[in-house]
Amino acid sequence: MNNDFMLALDELCKEKNLDKATILDALQKALIKSYQKNYDNEENVDVIIDEETGQIEVFALKEVVDEVDDTITEISLKDALEENASYHLGDIARIKLTPKNFGRVAAQTARNIVIQKIRDAQRDSLYGEYIERANEMITGTVQRQDKYNVYVNLDKIEGVVPVKEQVPTEEYPANAKMKFLIKEVRNSSKEPQIVLSRASQDLITRLFELEVPEITDGIIEIYSLAREAGSRTKMAVFSNDEGIDAVGACIGFKGIRVNSIVEELQGEKIDIINFDKDIKVFISNALSPADIIEVLVNEKSKKSLVVVASDQLSLAIGKEGQNARLAARLTGWKIDIKSSEEYESLSQEEIDEILGLNEVDEEVESGDETSLVEEDEALDLYDENDDTEEDLIRDFEVEEIIEEERDDTVEEITNIDSTVEAYEDESNED
Repeated sequence: MNNDFMLALDELCKEKNLDKATILDALQKALIKSYQKNYDNEENVDVIIDEETGQIEVFALKEVVDEVDDTITEISLKDALEENASYHLGDIARIKLTPKNFGRVAAQTARNIVIQKIRDAQRDSLYGEYIERANEMITGTVQRQDKYNVYVNLDKIEGVVPVKEQVPTEEYPANAKMKFLIKEVRNSSKEPQIVLSRASQDLITRLFELEVPEITDGIIEIYSLAREAGSRTKMAVFSNDEGIDAVGACIGFKGIRVNSIVEELQGEKIDIINFDKDIKVFISNALSPADIIEVLVNEKSKKSLVVVASDQLSLAIGKEGQNARLAARLTGWKIDIKSSEEYESLSQEEIDEILGLNEVDEEVESGDETSLVEEDEALDLYDENDDTEEDLIRDFEVEEIIEEERDDTVEEITNIDSTVEAYEDESNED
């Protein structure tokens, strides 16, 4: 290596954002191994690289002794003094070596080290860039698709959409530009693995943040979201400004905002409803587009009974129960839907059972009875023994000590049994 190499290395470090000291340290260690490998030398050596000129010097490290038993690791005091008059017995002498063709070996090693460090730096840079963007949306170009994965060009790196993050109803034609959610970023020895998603609920959130500035500004907030990817999404929103209609802002003028998102999702339906602090109103909104007659709720069990007109029942439940299922996930409540005729035929006991009121009462009653029985038994025991309160406390403490000692004894016996079994197993194997 020479001065031109060091200048080139300086430029490369600036361009690729590499640490020059790290490269030189790695190069130094690699040169030591190269020397020992290429020259079949078992000597303990040290390599010094001049950071200004690129000059490389190799030194053998040997202990200064009176009588040499091992020429590889030792040197006589007489020979050491010829190298440097300051050496004493027990010192480590540095003997300069000038191996033949070592310059060629050094150049090849330096090249390999620099290439590897560039790859490492690029990998770390990419990982750092994308790990900070986890759970964000990114636009990529579909490259190809196999039986399991869709591969996406993200300009600097390739991303992959595994089967579980794909939408069954979607198509991924080659060269198509699509938006994805960065689901996960994994570091590896080659390059970071970017796991993308089209099925995540967070993708819907990011799309609305992109299309609706009021959400980005915090004027409108998304309270909750429930999605069956490729089919339908329900989203509850509310406004922090009474003068702004949250649902209207998300839909946009003539539906331009929501239609843009539906187009990106290849036709997935999106229901946008108003969140309400009144759970009855919220559940009623969540079951739209069905018209709701009445909502009965049990706050403790988070169960509800919704009454609708007969002609609205199928609309409230939805195809294969989808509308009711999404509404339940959106609100976090269990929803039981009945037509008005079905509701009128229910007894009060059946209504209480649907709302879980009977379960709560039974637990309370059962708990009260148990407490009363235990209290009566304790009083009877107290009367029979005619003990004072202090006696009872003392007896309780003694019983605790006995139980602790019994547990300790059982544990010790268990440990002994385990040791014996292990010993017998070893004996049988022998």
